Amino acid sequence: MSGENSSADDVQADGVQQVWDVVVVGAGPAGASAAYAAAVAGRRVLLLEKAELPRYKTCGGGIIGPSRDALPPGFELPLKDRVHAVTFSNNGRFTRTRRSKQMMFGLINRPEFDQQLVEHAQKAGAELRTGAAVQRVEQHGSAVPDRRTVAVVLQGGETLLARAVVGADGSASRIGAHVGVKVDQVDLGLEAEIPVPETVAEDWKGRVLIDWGPMPGSYGWVFPKGDTLTVGVISARGEGAATKRYLEDFVARLGLAGFEPSISSGHLTRCRADDSPLSRGRVLVCGDAAGLLEPWTREGISFALRSGRLAGEWAVRIAEAHDAVDTRRQALNYAFAIKAGLGVEMSVGKRMLAAFERRPGLFHAALTGFRPAWRAFKEITQGRTTLGELMRSHPLAQRALTAFDPRPAATENTPAEDTADEDAVTS
Repeated sequence: MSGENSSADDVQADGVQQVWDVVVVGAGPAGASAAYAAAVAGRRVLLLEKAELPRYKTCGGGIIGPSRDALPPGFELPLKDRVHAVTFSNNGRFTRTRRSKQMMFGLINRPEFDQQLVEHAQKAGAELRTGAAVQRVEQHGSAVPDRRTVAVVLQGGETLLARAVVGADGSASRIGAHVGVKVDQVDLGLEAEIPVPETVAEDWKGRVLIDWGPMPGSYGWVFPKGDTLTVGVISARGEGAATKRYLEDFVARLGLAGFEPSISSGHLTRCRADDSPLSRGRVLVCGDAAGLLEPWTREGISFALRSGRLAGEWAVRIAEAHDAVDTRRQALNYAFAIKAGLGVEMSVGKRMLAAFERRPGLFHAALTGFRPAWRAFKEITQGRTTLGELMRSHPLAQRALTAFDPRPAATENTPAEDTADEDAVTS
């Protein structure tokens, strides 16, 4: 295993600066997955993380079937609980609990989960540097020795060289800014980690709560993790005061206002626009840096894991590309792979969100009283189907969504629009 916080020994014995095959920026689920995929292919991979690990991230920590299926071989999930029941409420009213004999999804704490993913990438051969904040990337200029190389400039001025770069540095991504990522949905999530007595924890064991909130498109959740409850809400950005009030009311309504949170945090989630680029020259983006998450639930871990793996695989191909034509071809292939799977799910999710914003009561009634809707919810969380597959294979689901949201499904732009000229640079 490579040593953490290594200087990467970037200057070789002959005085020539070494070039990494792939540099991955950001060591969350997307970045660790990309680093693992590239390292498994036998490439020299450097994984950069600005924080020290493990570190806290605002995240519910739900691991649904698609997340589980995208994990590296031999990965053992550090589960804090296994969910077999969901309590639904509509702004605190009409509460009903639905149960499943089979586990629907698991709950994890992000610091442990992310750390384990990074360790798998290291065992595969990737080298990790923490405390390494990236200032910018350059694809031509004095720092770049040739057209096959990208310069990754760290804060403080150190420059690293790579044949391909994967940006996985979160929703406020510097690499995403370089690529030109565009978003058309921004939401504010607020969350509290609340330690509770054993009697309270026992009442929540194996069960989560989902509450459809008072603002359009908003909802709240309670995820039990042993002696701590993760309680959060999310709604469209611009409703900050109302979102904070929703969380306060939600916590009070649950009878948890008397317990002091160990952590209170907030986070913006950003969904990509349909025509947003996924690459620029030899630089790819994935996960939150690319705006890849499910628009309705804002679930991002499965999108991070899946897009990260694809980014790592295609970064290897880009690293091997000898000219701009081949680089562009591989970047287009990456865009096709993302859009064929995750892009379809996002398109359906956007329609689901639009319908939910208008008729949350009907969604609640369907999930709590209509058996096919509950079955679909279970199958999606268990990983037996996806939103996209559900719409393709179930005419009833198609008709129901059309009744909720009569607009036609969004069409993706051609991936040819996803790669700007290789020589284009942002400062």
